[in-house]
Amino acid sequence: MTDKVTIPCAEYERLLTIAEDAADIAAYDRAVSRLASGQEELVPEPYANRLIDGESPLRVYREFRGLTQVGLCEASGVNRVQIADIEAGRESGSIETIKKLASALGVSVDDLI
Repeated sequence: MTDKVTIPCAEYERLLTIAEDAADIAAYDRAVSRLASGQEELVPEPYANRLIDGESPLRVYREFRGLTQVGLCEASGVNRVQIADIEAGRESGSIETIKKLASALGVSVDDLI
């Protein structure tokens, strides 16, 4: 048999708010811990906004790193035309290509897809 407790709606909403705040604090603490240990990099707001707006992640991270398409081509071993096609959305690139690009940019594959 399941035990049940009846509480006023206002008390229930207060408890929900406390639980949500606790979850937010825990998420913040995890993020701060990852940053302090060097596991996570902050992306400046202008670049983050471009990602949020749907711009090509490859282009955003390439420009964030200060690379031209030719520079990324040299760093990753991926053809410059293929980089341009991925940035323009004409091609998605193989997983192997995305891995090379992610490695050259110092980001995860998930960051580029």
